[in-house]
Amino acid sequence: MAADTSLLPSLVEEFVSGLQDNKAKEVATGVTEGKFAILQLVEALEESLTSSQPQTRARGIQLLSEVLNRCHGNLTEREVEVLIAFYENRLKDHYVVTSSVLQGLGALSKCKMLPPGSAVSMLRSLFQDVHVQSLMLAERSCVYNMLINLMETREAELKGLGSDFVFGFVQSMDGERDPRNLLLAFQIAKNIIYRGYDLGKFTEELFEVTGCYFPIDFTPPPNDPHRITKEELIEALRAVLTGTPKFAEFLLPLLIEKIDSDVQSAKLDSLQTLAACVTHYEHKDLAEYLDGLWTSLRREVFQTSSEKIESAGLAALTALTSCVSSSVLSSESEDVLSSFLDLVLRDCKHHLSEPDLKLVWPSAKLLQAACSASIRASHIVTSAAMPSLIEQYSNRTQCSQRRTLLEVMLRFLQSVKTSQSPDNDESVFVSMRESLCSTVFSALSENNSSLQITATSMLTSLAQQTGLLLDSDVDVAVDHLIRLLLIEDDDCVSLAVVESARALAQLHPDIFISKLIPRLKTELFSEPMDQDKNRAASGQHSHHAVRQRCLSALAAVSVQPSIVLESTPVLLEVLNSAHTGSISFSVEEVVSTCHSLQKIAEQVEDTVETGLCFHVTVLPRLFSLALQGALQGEKSSGGRSPLLDEQVLSAMVSVVSTSCSRLQPMLAAETAKKVVSLFLDADVSLLPDNSFPSQIQLLKGESWSQSQMVCLLMGCVCSLPRSVEVPQMNRLLSQLEEMSCTCSHHLSFTSAAKCFSGLVNKHPQGEALDSLIQSTLKTVCGELDSTSSTVRTQAFTLLIWVAKALLLRYHPVSATLTDKLFSLLNDSDLGPMAADGFSLLMCDSEDVLNRRCHADIRIMYRQRFFSENSAKLVQGFNAAPQEKKSNYLKALSNIVNQLPKQVQITELPALLTLLLEALSCPDQGVQLSTLSCLEPVLIDPPPAIIQQLEALVSRLLALISSPAMKVKIVSLRCVHALSQFPTHEILPFRARVIRALAQPLDDKKRLVRREAVRARGEWFLVGSPGGR
Repeated sequence: MAADTSLLPSLVEEFVSGLQDNKAKEVATGVTEGKFAILQLVEALEESLTSSQPQTRARGIQLLSEVLNRCHGNLTEREVEVLIAFYENRLKDHYVVTSSVLQGLGALSKCKMLPPGSAVSMLRSLFQDVHVQSLMLAERSCVYNMLINLMETREAELKGLGSDFVFGFVQSMDGERDPRNLLLAFQIAKNIIYRGYDLGKFTEELFEVTGCYFPIDFTPPPNDPHRITKEELIEALRAVLTGTPKFAEFLLPLLIEKIDSDVQSAKLDSLQTLAACVTHYEHKDLAEYLDGLWTSLRREVFQTSSEKIESAGLAALTALTSCVSSSVLSSESEDVLSSFLDLVLRDCKHHLSEPDLKLVWPSAKLLQAACSASIRASHIVTSAAMPSLIEQYSNRTQCSQRRTLLEVMLRFLQSVKTSQSPDNDESVFVSMRESLCSTVFSALSENNSSLQITATSMLTSLAQQTGLLLDSDVDVAVDHLIRLLLIEDDDCVSLAVVESARALAQLHPDIFISKLIPRLKTELFSEPMDQDKNRAASGQHSHHAVRQRCLSALAAVSVQPSIVLESTPVLLEVLNSAHTGSISFSVEEVVSTCHSLQKIAEQVEDTVETGLCFHVTVLPRLFSLALQGALQGEKSSGGRSPLLDEQVLSAMVSVVSTSCSRLQPMLAAETAKKVVSLFLDADVSLLPDNSFPSQIQLLKGESWSQSQMVCLLMGCVCSLPRSVEVPQMNRLLSQLEEMSCTCSHHLSFTSAAKCFSGLVNKHPQGEALDSLIQSTLKTVCGELDSTSSTVRTQAFTLLIWVAKALLLRYHPVSATLTDKLFSLLNDSDLGPMAADGFSLLMCDSEDVLNRRCHADIRIMYRQRFFSENSAKLVQGFNAAPQEKKSNYLKALSNIVNQLPKQVQITELPALLTLLLEALSCPDQGVQLSTLSCLEPVLIDPPPAIIQQLEALVSRLLALISSPAMKVKIVSLRCVHALSQFPTHEILPFRARVIRALAQPLDDKKRLVRREAVRARGEWFLVGSPGGR
């Protein structure tokens, strides 16, 4: 202890006299470790604290304050009490000690052992003895932080001060200019308001001291380390101004004044603040200012050229109307809401009678904003406006006017929908139901597409409000939708009709089952009428378009299980008729039929009912039809079943995959079991009929029509959730491996490889998986290493898909397969294919190894692959013979192009030399991929690119004459980006670039000419007076 006793005075002396600031940390450590108490430190500082020199006293207090900041949590209540008394006394000392005193008080305000009454004592001394705004920035910050600390821990004591606390804060904040301190001050003001401090007679003063900053006009300096934004200050101040109705008499006149100003940002801030404040106000707070507020809001919506201000004005009107809607009606009081809406209707309603004039839409928007505020408001506004609109629609004859009126009515329907509460079932439009329905049906009967589209949207809105469409109305509506679907060729009308049908089917499935589906079925199975030869082609095209719309509509309305049970048999019948040839369907129509089935499986709710429909009916029927087509092969007439077409099979795969991945896992497992038995054991129990040969060898058959059915197997087993076990896994994998390495049909061996890789990706980790991979690798490498092998392409396909499967799950053997791919870049036959294979590795797969199929995909696998293999790629490029270098460049381009943009920007400088080489590669795919990588980097170029500017400009100028349009466009964009480089770097290239850009100005493609004009215009400005 003697050593400690002598140590403390020496540390104090070194800090105070030797000006060694680091000694404060040693003293604090000693206090924390118990070597000496805080009061011992005070005693050791006695000479300094009683010195006649203010600077010496300041150093002594600074040491004590810094120690307190580090160990305030270890103080006892008695120590805190003594220290507070000392610091309060020091507030009266010379101004040079004030900073250290405030620092010490700030530390004490954080103490857990703060004695009762000390918070009030500290603040009284602070408010009495310190003029805060005469202090430096850091000292003012210390005062604000002390207030925040005490408000968090001693709220009851501070409230005991009454309005004196508010007055003290107002004095402290008055005149603050620093944005960092303003955020703290706004937080204190917010706490005062929201935590119920007594404002007393200082309400106006608190508003004035904060409201003087409204609206915030702040632009942060460049490279601001504090990163305080204008939006932060706006939100903090808005929370203060809108926090209490007591500010209404001061805030509302201020808002009216600022809304009427010419500064756009002030208008926007004022409107948003108005919308925020009225949510805390009552109608009586607003009554005096409603006329002025309405006048300002009306003017902003009528005259504004800014969508943001218009939207803010409408939102403010909705909030204002919602507030006055809460007024309680009595026989003795005025209805504030009615009076306010009378103002709105007086200024807006008459414009609705002028659908040709520009004020019709601003007026409609204002009325709709008021309408959406509450049920009461919607009743008042719609009863005043809608009858006139409906009557005008009946009397007007011009389509443009009728369309405007219909769109205004639609907006009213949508705005009323937002105001209705879930408890209120009845729509405010019930009294106008018949007129509205009549108007909609009349518009649907018109020949004008714009009217028809708006009417379908209006029909949807009517259906979504209770009581506006009776069953008889829905019946008529469905008739109109069917008619439009069958006779209207306009794609926009068809899309609108389909969307409306989807919405109505969700609410009225029975009517769609009884009317729409039978009518669409009839149309699908009707043949084109006999026509003369001159009209035959157009008739066929028209019938094809009708069929496509019917198929799309069948999928769209199948949103309820009951509808799905009726629509899927129709689609299956289309596939059956196309297969048998009883009715002629094109391949495109068959593909669309499969897409409709897939869409239904994707959108319908996953219930047992829908699961049974797909797993018991749809999928078995699909497999049966596909197998019939495969066994039938070539027909005697020379034609063949459209179900053998690769496009159709691919579409079938999407149906199988979606059904197995998202509908009823237990049923999917049973389906998979039967499908595997079909392919391995020729077990036809899955299929709905038994007219198939007893020995079907789909995985070993020599017929391509049978072997390509393996893609359906892939869609089933590779889409199952990982919790579902695939039966006969080892046997299935063995036969898939054999098929993928021996089959000569491209779709067959590719699908087998995909199926194999999909199963490997989900295979449980362990010795069995490692053994399987090693065996496959041995087989594949054996074929690839033999230049005389006839199945090298098949072996490579299996290799690339297995490599992708293992890469996605971070399996350690994936590195071995990747190295094998790199070695193949030097192969004379497989080199280009290997380069393209890296694109497959990095891209998302559509039919297998994706998240929809529940594949095992780890995050950031692309970045990991790049970081592990980029160096190998560069080394391989440097060592490769000249004729093989293009393969490495293509591989690099394929890898980098699939990386996230941020990773590209970070990594590209290191690979810039190779990428510049890639721009010289004759392969247009490599050129386009490389340009796509470079374009985002050129926006904010790293130094490495500027150093290679000569080579980059030369290669880009060469590419703007490329025969490929896409290459020309992207290269011109890159040249455009170069014009934003530092002027002194690019000025030497200006004349050369401008001459080169003259050629694409005459290009035959408009998109190329447009990019050339933009780029050349920017280059003309480089180094020019008035330019950059």
